[in-house]
Amino acid sequence: MEPRVSIVTIAVDDLDREASFYQAMGLTRHRIDDGVAFFQMGGVILALFPRESAEEDAGVSFGAGVSRVYLAYNTRSHTEVNEVLELAAQSGGRIVKPAGRAFWGGWYGYFADPEGNIWEVAHNPDFPIDAEGRISLPA
Repeated sequence: MEPRVSIVTIAVDDLDREASFYQAMGLTRHRIDDGVAFFQMGGVILALFPRESAEEDAGVSFGAGVSRVYLAYNTRSHTEVNEVLELAAQSGGRIVKPAGRAFWGGWYGYFADPEGNIWEVAHNPDFPIDAEGRISLPA
């Protein structure tokens, strides 16, 4: 596992209001926005995901004791997703959602660290990762 955070996701109650806020703050919303708002922030992506959709996707409830901000580690290959999830489980974490095919065509799963913080692990061939580990939205 390479040391990096690829995407910071916030599970939001009102996607349009939150996206408008970040745009007013000077961020540019990416053209890919099928129910998610993406913003390139240097070598990391900020994603705003409707809370109910995020809960369904991750298989968790973002209620008491579970942060609505979660992190993503994007891998360079499909098989690396399984390897990272296995490493998390062996290291004391808990698999929240086993790896599987994503609706957007990639491969992904979720784990929680020992204190319950949520991480998505994903391979999205449309989101390139450079040699330094920086992810970018497609051009």
